[in-house]
Amino acid sequence: MRVFLVGPPGAGKSTVGRHLAAHLQATFFDLDEVIQERAGADIPWIFDVEGESGFRDRESAVVKDFASRDNVVIATGGGVVLRPENRIVMSNASTVVYLEASLSTLVSRTEGKTKRPLLVGKDVRKVLQEIMAVREPLYREVADVTVASTGGSAKKLAGVIAEKLTAFKKGEP
Repeated sequence: MRVFLVGPPGAGKSTVGRHLAAHLQATFFDLDEVIQERAGADIPWIFDVEGESGFRDRESAVVKDFASRDNVVIATGGGVVLRPENRIVMSNASTVVYLEASLSTLVSRTEGKTKRPLLVGKDVRKVLQEIMAVREPLYREVADVTVASTGGSAKKLAGVIAEKLTAFKKGEP
């Protein structure tokens, strides 16, 4: 099984992903952490030095790499859906779960976080509104399963996702 989690910044992809991987007895990977490890630098530094396009190039390479691994749950960065090739790779290689959350939930989870270069020093609500206007249709396009990520524990949400994945069984008759 291979599961990619997509959604906006603050949807809970990393937190829920860790619980989901444990539930499915799979290995968890956070693509942002993998990118940082491979670059030898944190994401704000990558954005400062290489710009968003340099970061997106790194992100696409990691998506392709992880699309061939088995028994994994992969939390993506919120902007992974911006590149059509990433959407194609994820759709063809895995089951994609969209963690949907309200704007107010996203704002409360991301305000004051310094590791989110697109949000630092900006009106978080306004930036998230703009991000969602562009990305939400892309999340929906790529998603096989959509789950609301508001309220309740991450562990409980992981259980709900696991049930939906079992029901979905992508590619099986």
